[in-house]
Amino acid sequence: MLYVKPDYYQKFKCTADKCEATCCAGWQIVIDEASLECYKELPGAYGEVLRERIDWEEGIFKQDACKRCAFLKADNLCDMFEHLGEDSLCVTCTNYPRHIEEFENVREITLSISCPEAASIILGREEPVTFCEEEVDGEDEEFEDFDPFFFSYLEDARKVILGILQNRSLDISVRAALVQRMAEEMQEIILEAELFELADVFEKYEDDAFLHHAVQAIEKELAQFHGADGDAFRYSKAIFGKLYELEHLSEEWEPYLEQCWELLYGEKAAGYYAVHKEFAAWCKIAPAQGGTKPCAVQGSDSTRSNGQDVPDFNLDIILEQLLVYFIFTYFCGAVYDDNIIGKVQMSLISVHILCEMFVAKWTEQHTLTRKDIERIVYRYSRELEHSDVNLELLEEARGLT
Repeated sequence: MLYVKPDYYQKFKCTADKCEATCCAGWQIVIDEASLECYKELPGAYGEVLRERIDWEEGIFKQDACKRCAFLKADNLCDMFEHLGEDSLCVTCTNYPRHIEEFENVREITLSISCPEAASIILGREEPVTFCEEEVDGEDEEFEDFDPFFFSYLEDARKVILGILQNRSLDISVRAALVQRMAEEMQEIILEAELFELADVFEKYEDDAFLHHAVQAIEKELAQFHGADGDAFRYSKAIFGKLYELEHLSEEWEPYLEQCWELLYGEKAAGYYAVHKEFAAWCKIAPAQGGTKPCAVQGSDSTRSNGQDVPDFNLDIILEQLLVYFIFTYFCGAVYDDNIIGKVQMSLISVHILCEMFVAKWTEQHTLTRKDIERIVYRYSRELEHSDVNLELLEEARGLT
């Protein structure tokens, strides 16, 4: 079995009671069958307590009125863990925030950005992500109806895509547009059942001459798209409006969307373009000569340079890390449904929405910190990535682009 993990994977350590948004509240924790069997047989007084706190019909831990797990104590530590140790935890509790994608003889593991600590690790790094591979003997699995030939092409495609996304000589919006075009070409080939032609697409998008001309064309298109005719405004409203069609997993989510909507689109196109222009200018603020450098310390509010707030983050790097995260996590899942363009569009749409939310937060408080960004990201991820329905709906939203 080949294990593939991002290079930051080993940096994660649960902050337990120090976590600002515990994973033991707000959503149901599904218990695997093996753990349920163990809980049924657990002897002693604590076994009785444990069984009383399980909803056996649904196979989940019970919650209180505040949607906190029945085992989550007032100090935000786990009562079961304290009484029975780590080995007593179910698979869900043991694995989170590890996100595992299973393929034939390949297991890909990353950290979910729905976890505040994982979001901090991923968004706090400045260097491009690399991925580590390790062969583990004796765990190979065969999947029914799995196409290893197609999967190999998807792996090759993902490497090309990640290379484009991490090409920092290009503007991040240009990188995203290149990836979208490549995905569209791949999808057309798949529909025509000519898989061997995929290799030609990879070769083309690694060719410097082709990329030079493609980038020039994309830059012209983007300039027109973001012009005064309102295309970017209408597109962003349509994309953001899609969030109202998704199932909402927390009660606070819809009011938050309403707040963002008013901040972003309440002043119509003119206000939208003005705010985005101001935000883009603010993000590019460089410390004046003799001033302080932008602070890279997690959680700092911002750094002052000659009396002016400056960002404690590089927005292009933040967006790059998010795109790499979504593509690495979901792209190769197209081996099961052939929906390459859906996986890519879900990734691009998600990062576009997150960027809009960053602008809304900046508009609200006239500054923005990396800690603000991390909170926005993990809240969004909790609504999207913990719902198969929501993931599928965003994959189907490609008609918006």
